Amino acid sequence: MEYIKKAQPQPAAVSQEIRDTVSQIISDVEREGEAAVRRYSEKFDGYCPPSLRLSEKDIAATLAGIDEEVTRAMDFSITQVKHFAELQRRTLVDFEEETLPGVTIGQKQVPVSAVGAYIPGGRYPILTAPVMTIGVPKVAGVERVVACAPIQRGTRQVNPLQLYGMVQSGADEIYAIGGAQAMAAMAFGLGGDPGLEAVDMIVGAGNAYVAEAKRQLFGVVGIDLLAGPTEILILADESANPEAVAADLLGQAEHGTNSQSVLITTSRALADEVQKAIDRQLPTLATADAAGVSWRELGEIILVENDEEMVKVSDQVASEHLEVLTRDPDWYLARLKNYGSLFLGHNATVAYGDKGIGTNHVLPTSRAAKYTGGLSVGKFIKTLTWQRVSDAANATVAPHFIKVADTEGMVAHAASMRLRLPS
Repeated sequence: MEYIKKAQPQPAAVSQEIRDTVSQIISDVEREGEAAVRRYSEKFDGYCPPSLRLSEKDIAATLAGIDEEVTRAMDFSITQVKHFAELQRRTLVDFEEETLPGVTIGQKQVPVSAVGAYIPGGRYPILTAPVMTIGVPKVAGVERVVACAPIQRGTRQVNPLQLYGMVQSGADEIYAIGGAQAMAAMAFGLGGDPGLEAVDMIVGAGNAYVAEAKRQLFGVVGIDLLAGPTEILILADESANPEAVAADLLGQAEHGTNSQSVLITTSRALADEVQKAIDRQLPTLATADAAGVSWRELGEIILVENDEEMVKVSDQVASEHLEVLTRDPDWYLARLKNYGSLFLGHNATVAYGDKGIGTNHVLPTSRAAKYTGGLSVGKFIKTLTWQRVSDAANATVAPHFIKVADTEGMVAHAASMRLRLPS
């Protein structure tokens, strides 16, 4: 393969300063509870409300006057994402099977009891974030979903449209807490009245401090995945529209200066045209300050010989978002293995996935797609196994397992099985 454009070397994504800061925040919240949360909220957000939990009155006041045209569009997104989650839920089934006479083995699907969802603020408060991390666990059957979102600096409130999304997606409790302190608060719980009780799992994207908090808290609670800066990889041949390819690359690049956009193509002519299209489109973007830096420093264009090599390189990159803009996208669907979410054909832009076409937009980055998929309804469900053994079946299974236990030297195991042998 040939690099027509190659990314510049980048420093480590998580510095020691971030690790140390997050560790201190987590330790303080575990020891001090709400007092530490309030201190860090004042420090990082510039304000901490009298009550961290939003009351119905607080919510109503914040939602007053929001744009109904926007909320109708959000409702559409919420409906699509929940419907896809419902389809996924139907594939997770209980079963039981008699594997030997008198031996019945089965599984049951049990939702996690309590989930904490972090709704990020940042450069762009993503309006579809709540349904991905609140609506989906509610479809899974999670009894209690807690939402945390930061106060918008200078406004003394969470983002009103994000709050609308939290309410419509089914959040049971909503707290005005941001950053690593929010993750720690959900993991350990807080005192006060009403108090925030600890959750079993925390999910959602955020900045480097939020991601590091999830990493450090894993084990205290479960997590969805460690999502870093967003990524897009486009596989394209000569049939692709260079203007659309350029627009899709820049669409992810505008997330921030650390977003990576990559094109792999079998067509040198397309590669050249895409570069020209990017040069034309960038000056027209209001977000060019971020998208331009991202493309210049992290953007890549890779030329390969054929479709097979395109698949091979794509699976090595294992991108968060993968677009296939080729003559035969189904050929790729049958062969590609490593990606967060796949967008097939010239009409399927990553932007649709980000904004709520149905699939979840919380996805693996940094090549984690080699071993995990994105957030889905299944992440919130525990597959629990069980077994039942009849009196008669003891005579069939016990001798084999006693032999194994005796060989291992686990005499108590062997004794527990011998006691069940028919006399």
